[in-house]
Amino acid sequence: MTYSNSMKFKSFFLVIVIISFYGTFFSQKNMKDSVIGAVWVAPTYGLIWPKGDIAEKFGQLNHIGLLTGYKTSKNWFYGIESNFIFGNQVNLNNMFSSLLDNKGNITDVNGDIAVVVVSARGFNFYLSIGKVITIFGPNKNSGLFISAGAGILGHKYRIDTQEQVIPQIELNYRKGYDRFSMGPNLHQFVGYALMSNKGLVNFYTGFYAQEGFTKNQRTIFFDQPDTPVSKSTMHDYQFGIKFGWFVPISKRLPQEFYID
Repeated sequence: MTYSNSMKFKSFFLVIVIISFYGTFFSQKNMKDSVIGAVWVAPTYGLIWPKGDIAEKFGQLNHIGLLTGYKTSKNWFYGIESNFIFGNQVNLNNMFSSLLDNKGNITDVNGDIAVVVVSARGFNFYLSIGKVITIFGPNKNSGLFISAGAGILGHKYRIDTQEQVIPQIELNYRKGYDRFSMGPNLHQFVGYALMSNKGLVNFYTGFYAQEGFTKNQRTIFFDQPDTPVSKSTMHDYQFGIKFGWFVPISKRLPQEFYID
């Protein structure tokens, strides 16, 4: 794991801790015998395997995001989620072959051997509707959690030249290599949601699927200048597991539900 990715995970878990402690003051209540309406705020993590056209660019991906939404007193859920997508497994398909010298190296502006780091970057944003189906759990707010929705997906190669300057892939020239694609996407989730009667244990986890219908957003690829850029729709599938740790923020139950 690179330093930057390590810092992202540390920040992610720090957010979980902060939200959890926030919930001890504002959200915990006795829910054993009631279905309640509650706001969910949850940092999320997904371990994703791409299929279809996106798999020609990337290997295993990570999704780190934030879910916000509302679970009604009838256990319907309406939410918004956004994710930062990243990964270190990329398929370049000789993208930089035209930049190699006769020794197979890319050199910087000073003639030194350059280090070019390429990784996966992307984002998604979508609206969701879901349902908690009470099957098993400590109360009626827990059970099978299913959701689906629609939004937007974007992804590209992130090209990093570190501290070196390589004129052919600096500034706007990078856009000729990054293969930025964007378009609408659908998603589905099925898993389990737990809202504890009291305490900090509130989470959901399960299986996640996403179907993106993206198009190239660049007009030319510098490594293939004589080949027209395809504008056909690409089918970007992503499958994996997802976990979210959330705080249910809600009004207190009437006093008769409490024992002094």
